[in-house]
Amino acid sequence: MQKIHALIFTVLVALSASVSAAPVDINTANAAMLATAIDGVGEKKAATIVQYRETHGAFASVDELAKIKGIGAATVERNRPRLMVAPPPLQSGKQE
Repeated sequence: MQKIHALIFTVLVALSASVSAAPVDINTANAAMLATAIDGVGEKKAATIVQYRETHGAFASVDELAKIKGIGAATVERNRPRLMVAPPPLQSGKQE
């Protein structure tokens, strides 16, 4: 009985860790990370996201995922807590 309780506790801890994980930046994540982070998106669709990003540039917001065929607004909304778009890095240059 004690082993069963320990197993249940371990599973619950693992689940809570995955739920509270930091959001994935859709502009830097690879296809495998996107497939894991986005509910309803597999490896193929995640590869399409990466290819879209490489062709069209960085996403300005998570909402732009809906521009990809097969990803609708409902999928974006369902996954919004798990996704993010980090602000672009500051450009260092000469100031006059």
